[in-house]
Amino acid sequence: MAPTPAPPHTRTRPNLGRIRRAAAAAVAALTAAALLSACGYGSKAEGTSSGDANSTAAAGSSAAGGKLSADTVKIGYFANLTHGTALVGLQEGLFQKELDGTRIRTQVFNAGPAEIEALNAGSIDIGWIGPSPAINGYTKSDGKSLKIIGGSASGGVKLVVNPDRISSLDDLRGKKIATPQLGNTQDVALLNYLAGKGYKVDASSGAGDVSVVRTDNKVTPDAYKQGSVDGAWVPEPTASKLVTLGAKVLLDEKDVWPDKKFVITNIIVSQKFLREHPDVVEAVLRGSVDTNAFIKANPDKAKADANEAIRKESGNALEPAVLDPAWADIDFLDDPLAGTLQAEADHAVTAGLLKLPRSSSAGAGANLNGIYDLTLLNKVLAAKGQGPVADAGLGTR
Repeated sequence: MAPTPAPPHTRTRPNLGRIRRAAAAAVAALTAAALLSACGYGSKAEGTSSGDANSTAAAGSSAAGGKLSADTVKIGYFANLTHGTALVGLQEGLFQKELDGTRIRTQVFNAGPAEIEALNAGSIDIGWIGPSPAINGYTKSDGKSLKIIGGSASGGVKLVVNPDRISSLDDLRGKKIATPQLGNTQDVALLNYLAGKGYKVDASSGAGDVSVVRTDNKVTPDAYKQGSVDGAWVPEPTASKLVTLGAKVLLDEKDVWPDKKFVITNIIVSQKFLREHPDVVEAVLRGSVDTNAFIKANPDKAKADANEAIRKESGNALEPAVLDPAWADIDFLDDPLAGTLQAEADHAVTAGLLKLPRSSSAGAGANLNGIYDLTLLNKVLAAKGQGPVADAGLGTR
């Protein structure tokens, strides 16, 4: 990815020294990008580098004129619409505006486990990620690797089916339903839904009254066309891609949640980076809050930004028949919807896909105490005259 220029309203008249500094930064960015390699989809993926997004200001200075504590922040995300806050904010320069001279180095991932590995290894500092990988990363490290510091998106997940094979939600027995990955957020949601309908499925193998077929989102449309699966519980834009192939939406996942809201994308940070560079983390959160406001105020421009970012990463933009309904189904928000994260963790424990210590209270669910630190997010929101968001009792321990 080429260095991101400063937004138009922050540019000043160039001088020779600035031009030389910008040229040097561009060379450094290209060199860094060349040293990082790309790899494919799946839990073994390492992520692909998108290089540096640099401003021309002196490294380490903030938009407010003060010096930030890190010269570079490494940010990870997926080239998915449900990561639209990251896509739009980077495309519009809203993160760079807040970070100013602190350079952004981005890394694009195809699977949550790879992003968690990168966070643990220090390859990224902050990431946009789904709830299940965040839960797994936190619990497998005994609560030492990451914190969830903000929300990003809700919704954007559907059960779509072949209408010639499945006519109702009571007609799933004996059918093959795809999910993106064993134990991922949509996999857990489908297993929980099927259990609630009385279907018995072995969570590990996917065998049972309904066959749960773990299939990469890139492969699912072809599997559907070939008749290998009868439907899929998948995020956008895969759900809308399947609809263009003749599938029908049988269930929108938001309809099974209270208030029709559930977390689909969080913002996480390594605890080490949070301790050492809280000012940089706060700047990224300001950029995130500003981006979500921009998305709400400029939905068409934001949608185009996200599609352009996807085109840059994948080589192909989404067609309007896929992009428009997919984008419309996603809610971008700052609230991490912490109560729904607890519910998703409990669903994974019930399915046997996640082993968590139980809380000391009788009958209580899986213990995620300490997974959230919303201190900086609530500081940013307060500065904008907005009320705080809650951590559902799962705050810093």
